[in-house]
Amino acid sequence: MHLDGTTESSASVARMAGHAELADHLYAVERCLAVAIGNPPTLLAESAAHLLFAGGKRIRPALTLICADAYGDVHDDAIDAAAAVELVHLGSLHHDDVIDEAETRRGVPTVNARWSNTVSVLSGDYLLARASEIAASIGAEPARILAWTIGRLTEGEIVELAHLHDTGTDIEHYYEAIQGKTAVLMGSSCHLGALVAGAPEDATSLAAEFGFELGLVFQIVDDVLDLVGDEALTGKKRGVDLVEGVYTLPTLLALDGDDGTLEALLSNRPDGDSVEAAIDLVVRRGGVAGAVEAAARHLARCDALLCEFPPGGPRDALSRLSRYVLARVPNDK
Repeated sequence: MHLDGTTESSASVARMAGHAELADHLYAVERCLAVAIGNPPTLLAESAAHLLFAGGKRIRPALTLICADAYGDVHDDAIDAAAAVELVHLGSLHHDDVIDEAETRRGVPTVNARWSNTVSVLSGDYLLARASEIAASIGAEPARILAWTIGRLTEGEIVELAHLHDTGTDIEHYYEAIQGKTAVLMGSSCHLGALVAGAPEDATSLAAEFGFELGLVFQIVDDVLDLVGDEALTGKKRGVDLVEGVYTLPTLLALDGDDGTLEALLSNRPDGDSVEAAIDLVVRRGGVAGAVEAAARHLARCDALLCEFPPGGPRDALSRLSRYVLARVPNDK
């Protein structure tokens, strides 16, 4: 299995973090992932590897590795833990794409589009199983953390599904969904890194809280980009969430005090020009700006937590990665 397509992703996130050793550590993670997936031409191995080698930011394994470096050394257990969290992330994407009926991901056809929903679900299950197996090989506590994380991912998805096409959804439900969908996995990524490095319990809890807050920033920014992002960079059409009835923070903020115009657009299941009209309303009514402000507040919490990390290169790298997450929003938004 070729790693050429993933080398640039590893190098890119290392440059963002400004952490010299990170690219080498991430490349070791890529090799671990390749071994975990297996070898084509079996359908399972091929479908499981499809998104893995299509690229990706590798933010979660990077967080694991940097947190391990912050509290000790990056050894084999840290590499394995980083691979496990990326496998969980990938497995969740396979399932998400079936739920969302998505056709593209990372600029390539989704597994469900290329093969079928059945293949996508089963390959997603396989990735989660491989992640669990790797975590168990590290120890009982990493296996427990990962199992709990997978459960929370499912809970987050269910909360989101329960409120599809519901213009009365409140912000509390939104946060409940994104905490499970995104924040918990990023928190566990940091938690596992500190844990395998031998950090004390207060430090592993600190790392987990930092990752959780960063996950909130990441998801809020992703939700903003769904509305105003550059399609060439995001790899998907704008307004997909609106079409699917997923009303995220920018939309919920714009709906607050709505005169009925936006609600009417959404109730009619927008498509084509009506999607652009809905996006325009969300922007003009301050939904995007308000969501960016909320992300900045969570980023400030990340900064406060980082002050309690050991000083040095890893802490600086985490700070730079945090800023990259928020900086993905276009400057004019």
